[in-house]
Amino acid sequence: MRSFESLSILLCSILLAQTTVATWSPDLLQSDMLAKLSDKFISKNPSTQTVWNFEDCGTLETDAITIDDFEISPDPPQPGQKLIITASGTANQLIEEGAYADVVVKLGAYIKILHKQFDICEELRNANATIQCPIEKGQHSIIHTVELPSQIPKAKFTVEARAFTVSEDDLACANVMIDFMKPDEIQ
Repeated sequence: MRSFESLSILLCSILLAQTTVATWSPDLLQSDMLAKLSDKFISKNPSTQTVWNFEDCGTLETDAITIDDFEISPDPPQPGQKLIITASGTANQLIEEGAYADVVVKLGAYIKILHKQFDICEELRNANATIQCPIEKGQHSIIHTVELPSQIPKAKFTVEARAFTVSEDDLACANVMIDFMKPDEIQ
C-alpha cells in the first residue's frame, strides 16, 4: 500500500504540476470565469472547504494496496514552491509490471480538464523512486518532491486516481481536492 500510496501521491502531484504548466493558456490563467466556475461546481460540504483534502476511496478488504498515511509539505501547498509528498501504506499482494493508474483532474468537482493513464512501474522508474517493481507484500513508504508552477489558476481542483493490477483487480483509489482560491491561506 505504501508503494501505491506513494505512487498515487506521486502521480497526482506530477500530474497536477505538469497539467498546470502544460494545459492552461494565459487567458485561462487570468480568467475570473475559471474561479467562478470552480466555486459553482465544487461541493459546499464543509469537509471540502479546506485548502486540500485527501480521501482513500479504496476498499480495505479487496484492494492490493491500503493507504495508511498521506502528508504534504508545505501545508497548504504554495504555487512556485517545492511540494514534498510523504505517503505510506501496505501492499497486500505483489505488485507487478503492468499495474496502472487512471488519473482524472477536474475543475471543481465536475468539469474534467484532463484524463491520463500511467504505467505505475514506469512512473516509479522515471521518478527514481526508492520503491521499484515488483513491489513485495508489506509496509512501504515514499517521499517525493515536485516543483509546483508559479502560476496556478485560482480555482478548486479534484484529482481522482484509480489504480489497477496487471490482472485488472483494484489496486488502490485516492481522491485529492486542492483549493487554490483561498488567497489568505495560499500566497
